[in-house]
Amino acid sequence: MQSLSRLSKGLWRCVSALLLCLCAGSATAEPLNEPLKPLPTATRQSPERVALGQQLFHDPRLSVNNTLSCASCHQLDENGADNRALSLGFDGLPVAVNTPTVFNASLNFRQFWDGRVETLEEQTDVVITSPHEMGSDWVTVVKRIGEDADYPRKFAAIYPDGVTKTNIQRALAAFERTLLTPGSRFDQYLLGDTAAISYEEKQGYQRFKEYGCIACHQGVNIGGNMFQKFGVFGDYIADRGQATEADQGRFNVTGDEADRSVFKVPSLRNVALTAPYFHDGSAATLERAVDVMFQYQLGRMPSAEDKSLIVLFLKTLSGQWEGKP
Repeated sequence: MQSLSRLSKGLWRCVSALLLCLCAGSATAEPLNEPLKPLPTATRQSPERVALGQQLFHDPRLSVNNTLSCASCHQLDENGADNRALSLGFDGLPVAVNTPTVFNASLNFRQFWDGRVETLEEQTDVVITSPHEMGSDWVTVVKRIGEDADYPRKFAAIYPDGVTKTNIQRALAAFERTLLTPGSRFDQYLLGDTAAISYEEKQGYQRFKEYGCIACHQGVNIGGNMFQKFGVFGDYIADRGQATEADQGRFNVTGDEADRSVFKVPSLRNVALTAPYFHDGSAATLERAVDVMFQYQLGRMPSAEDKSLIVLFLKTLSGQWEGKP
């Protein structure tokens, strides 16, 4: 009887252990405790307002000569950016700085490379009225949109005062706030799926932290939340040559000498898909951008292996928009 009892107890322990394993395997993975965080869920907004903003985003009538829309430079099928070093304005001439991606821009603490405005609404005002970008004015834009056969009805259904500068800005910003790119393999890793990235990619992330890249490229957007001087170790602008007014960065906004060549740190989300890089578009490849960052921001050069691992990690930051990579 004692032998039977011991056998029963042993069998029960085995069954219990098996059940625990099954429960553990089916449990939801716990998010990792890392300094970088996954993208949040987009804030729910009025579908009608978002649809109106999307229509305006693709409308060239926002530019003075009806040739340029927001999507002309922020190409949504090109990861919200432009594959040129410098986009072309309404007059066909290059603008002053590289076009940053519109994807995840709502998560940046300020807008533009020099951080001259804080909100997406303010950003639309600057671009539409810039003599180098869209070159228009609000009297013209409101008149055109207000005389359209379709827009007035759509505006009236959302905004009691109809087509106005403020409401155009609100609609554009509402659409832009939906342009988040969740689902990157790195986000899946942060959420607890440790198999989402490879051993080499994990090593690249570790090097990213160890070398200090994370000191500036941090937070939910892996950047976009601080300013930094471009050229902490050496003068990148002088070495590149042919300095422009835009190279002065935030100094053009504040007039403070300490802000000369200071720029908003860009987000690294989707960075593998948004070449060329930097405010001047001078780095044609991700590998070149990593070299420049090490030389001028960190004052050192990584081994070939470490550089390769970091690039592999950066490629895990590509997310999805509307379910598409």
